[in-house]
Amino acid sequence: MNVSTETELTQFAQDVCTGLSAFPKHLSSRYFYDDEGSRLFMEIMKLPEYYLTRAELGILSKQTDAIFSAFTKGSEEFDLIELGAGDGTKTAVLVDYFIRNDVDFTYSPIDISREAIDALSDRFHTRFPSLVIKPLTGDYFKILESLKNENGRRKILLFLGSNIGNFQSDAALRFFRHLREVMNPDDLLFIGFDMQKDPRVILRAYDDPCGITAAFNLNLLRRINRELDADFDLGKFSHYAIYRPVECAARSFLISREKQTVHIGALSRDFTFEQWEPVFMEISQKYTRPMIEGLASESGFDIAETFMDNENFYCDSLWRPAK
Repeated sequence: MNVSTETELTQFAQDVCTGLSAFPKHLSSRYFYDDEGSRLFMEIMKLPEYYLTRAELGILSKQTDAIFSAFTKGSEEFDLIELGAGDGTKTAVLVDYFIRNDVDFTYSPIDISREAIDALSDRFHTRFPSLVIKPLTGDYFKILESLKNENGRRKILLFLGSNIGNFQSDAALRFFRHLREVMNPDDLLFIGFDMQKDPRVILRAYDDPCGITAAFNLNLLRRINRELDADFDLGKFSHYAIYRPVECAARSFLISREKQTVHIGALSRDFTFEQWEPVFMEISQKYTRPMIEGLASESGFDIAETFMDNENFYCDSLWRPAK
């Protein structure tokens, strides 16, 4: 095991200990995306209830000309850098357009899952043989800091899939401020936001009848068992999702079905769960236009362009560093 892996494992153990020692208990969605978690999330994106993928894909497919025009305003060449690339389905729409139009660009997907990055690179190399692809695995900010003064070309950062929705509001603000610090004045940030809508539509997206979202959440317990020598019995926990329209936020929990004690070997500790005790797993924040505008302004950005789908379910917002 290398030093980087040991450090990541130590941080994982610390975060699990902190979360399960708190009241109420919580686990970080940051750790959902091991290789199995990434695979399950790709399955979620295919679900009919999970409208987010279709809505964003519609924006990228139908408004590609306008997106390209916004990307290249003031600069004809750029490096496309995607944070949390996943399977690259939506990005492929942009890449295909850029290649067909002889755009001078490179593509660098960043993900914490080596398996996901390798699979994406293989698919893109096969589909786009001429594409200059530079896959990267690791922490977004460390990688972006190392790239900041690399070649003087405009960097366009993609943060698609409403990934920002997994951040609490204060964490989202810190995230964007940190991104601003590692961006040059001519760089751009292209972000996907899931918009406020019918609460019933939102709730179905996080509580699918096939149980894939439940498996996705439970997989984190499986990861703790494997990597931290724990003895979670997954059958003693169930997935529960709620949506609070006043806060514009969906939340996911794992509920302990009985009173139980779990031992985590890496921590040399036992953790007790009461019957029906919730463990908070994830927030999926939804946004209104004023919320997006406020977030951009407070984190040091101006909104350059806004792209909406036909139903106003979803927004891809293009930001530039404020002067």
